[in-house]
Amino acid sequence: MAVFAADNTVRSILDPAGAMVHWSEYDRGGHFPGMETPDLLVADLDAFARLVVAGGE
Repeated sequence: MAVFAADNTVRSILDPAGAMVHWSEYDRGGHFPGMETPDLLVADLDAFARLVVAGGE
C-alpha cells in the first residue's frame, strides 16, 4: 500500500493489525501519483516487486 499526501489515520483504518507486508506513506503526491510524483511511485513499485520476488520477507 502506498499513501500519497494523505491523513496519517489511513493506516489505522485500512490496516489496524499491521498485517500488510508493504506500506509506504509520502508527504507529497496525491490522487494521481503517476502524474504528480512518478519518481515516488516507481520507487515504491520497485520496492514492492523486490519484496514479492524475495518471497515477502
